[in-house]
Amino acid sequence: MKNLFKLLFLGLFVFTLLLFSCKKQKKMNTTKNPLLEEIYDTPGGVPPFDKIKLSDYLPAFKQAIKLHNQEIDKIINNPDEPSFKNTIVALDQSGAILSNVSNIFFNLNEAATSPQMQKIAQQVSPLLSEHSDRIYMNPKLFARVKAVYDKRGQLHLSEQDSMLLQKTYEAFARNGALLPEDKKKELMDINKQLSVLSLKFGEHVLAEINRYKLVIDNKKDLAGLPPSLIQAAAEMANKTGDSGKWVFTIQKPMLIPFLTYSKRRDLREQIFKAYITQGDHNDSLDNKAIVNQIVNLRLKKARLLGYKTWADFRLVDRMAKTPQNVYDLLNQVWAKALPAAKKEAERLQQMIYAQGDTFKLQPWDWWYYSEKVRQSEYNLDENELRPYFKLENVLEKGVFYTANRLYGLTFRKADDIPVYNPDVVAYRVYQGNDSLMAILYYDFYPRQSKRSGAWTTVFRGEYYKNGKRIPPVVSIVCNFTKPTKDMPSLLTLEEVRTLFHETGHALHEILTNVPYRSLSGTNVALDFVELPSQIMEEWAVSPEVMKVYARNYKTGEIIPQQLIDKIENAKYFNQGFATVEYMAAAYLDMDWHTITQEKKYDVNAFEKAAMDKIGLIPQIVVRYRSTYFQHAFSGGYSAGYYVYLWADVLVQDAFDYFRQNGLFNPEIAAKFRHLLESGGAVDPMKLYIQFRGRKPSVEPLLRARGFIK
Repeated sequence: MKNLFKLLFLGLFVFTLLLFSCKKQKKMNTTKNPLLEEIYDTPGGVPPFDKIKLSDYLPAFKQAIKLHNQEIDKIINNPDEPSFKNTIVALDQSGAILSNVSNIFFNLNEAATSPQMQKIAQQVSPLLSEHSDRIYMNPKLFARVKAVYDKRGQLHLSEQDSMLLQKTYEAFARNGALLPEDKKKELMDINKQLSVLSLKFGEHVLAEINRYKLVIDNKKDLAGLPPSLIQAAAEMANKTGDSGKWVFTIQKPMLIPFLTYSKRRDLREQIFKAYITQGDHNDSLDNKAIVNQIVNLRLKKARLLGYKTWADFRLVDRMAKTPQNVYDLLNQVWAKALPAAKKEAERLQQMIYAQGDTFKLQPWDWWYYSEKVRQSEYNLDENELRPYFKLENVLEKGVFYTANRLYGLTFRKADDIPVYNPDVVAYRVYQGNDSLMAILYYDFYPRQSKRSGAWTTVFRGEYYKNGKRIPPVVSIVCNFTKPTKDMPSLLTLEEVRTLFHETGHALHEILTNVPYRSLSGTNVALDFVELPSQIMEEWAVSPEVMKVYARNYKTGEIIPQQLIDKIENAKYFNQGFATVEYMAAAYLDMDWHTITQEKKYDVNAFEKAAMDKIGLIPQIVVRYRSTYFQHAFSGGYSAGYYVYLWADVLVQDAFDYFRQNGLFNPEIAAKFRHLLESGGAVDPMKLYIQFRGRKPSVEPLLRARGFIK
């Protein structure tokens, strides 16, 4: 009986515990998801990174989609006649919470991913694709948009209102609103497939980067490598379980210095080939089949929408307008760049022979022997420069100084703002000392959860709500060498340019002052978006600015004029290689996206034919081969990698204007600021002509690269 009472008591206790647990769980389930806010209750209204859990994302996406659908239904069911305000503006203002959730998740999936996040991405990408399609292919919603568009001539709209109306209508048309129902379903299926394939492509590249390591266990094999790189390799070895050895990866901050300084030619070849064969090993991470699927699906989509090729579809709303215009620019510059690259190859071959070697120059030799030539002919050693490029100095005394001189911005470190990784640093950006313009994050260092490269993105773009400007939340992500216990992060000259470049994108977001979210910041033509970033690189290498930020990290000594002169004298050095390597990728991207036939392509054969057609010399490999060309196949630059060259035409022409009248001329800076403030609210060529007083010329670019006198 005692045992029976014990069992009954125990059963009652367990039941009570379960009941309490269920009530508690029910209460917990009603806790508000921290992602579901338009403006977050945090300092600066930034995402609450310290509160977000992985389990929050999927419910947040589903709820945000539901909320957006309710907003769309409200627009459709509005009994009033369609107007600019109740239809076009209402559409622009809708989906703010979904935009926030998407920005947070996909930005972190790039910068701080995990297998769980990648799995969530594979689940939500088709949902988002389907959600977008249902909006753009909704006949009732499009009828309202078209009703406003058809009477646009009678509405007396402002320039930016007209631009919003134009872009809204075109977005519907370009996303299938004009298609019959059966074709809409076909387009939706294509979009779903493309969203998943693009994700897989990027995941494969990241996995390839993370699985390769060059392990060195003999100190003699480190010959020629700078101490900072050796130390970084030792620390990498500790992380990979190879303590006591040195581990090198194919992340660019390790790869390029290794190729530049390692005396072990066989090891240079090994690591270089590991880099250029990413996604091309006929295994689970191979990307060739994905490339095939993507280019064929894109062609099918373009044809559904009435375009001959994917490039025709993509270029219609850019400055270039047509594939032929892109090829015309590429061909014009290629005709000057290729002969320069050939001369450089001959000079490197001479250096090889001069050192008593007899082998022919190979791609993995280029960095090593070009550094030899630079030291020999210009007496300029990259390692001589790096002590003057301490990351913190370049940022605060270079980037921030330039932004302040040009636009009156000040940057204050914000330790109270939540960040998504301990390496991330947050700043409040002010106009002068009082008006908050933006929150800006910098995420500087490589990690296994971050993709390679450097990029700028937003967690929230600028817009107006109830007449008040909502400041943007901007993020800059890089992959610079991480400081060690004995050495700060010292940048190469190219990395200095990268930091200025990405901050140029950020300034485009920070300074934007337009009321509409879809026109703010970098929501501009893709071949215009690189102008604000690339022009900042010109200030980075200007002696006037360099003398402010370039200080020896040990002594505080300002960079000597002798080194500045060396940099200036060597500015045309290796420009043939840099231009040809990049342009080869731009040609490859265009060739993939001007195909007119759906079929199974031999990816490597297609690539070889593309390079043979332009006469790429064997000593140079295209910057991005197809199987790891993320710009083209998992980023937003398909049929668009050419934009860096197009933008540099604008950049060199624009910077000539500053150069001739003063690098910080307040009148010219104010005109350039207007260009940045306008976002996508004004036609980009009109903006450029307003700034410069005429259309751009290609000659300054050819001069800047040393191709013409």
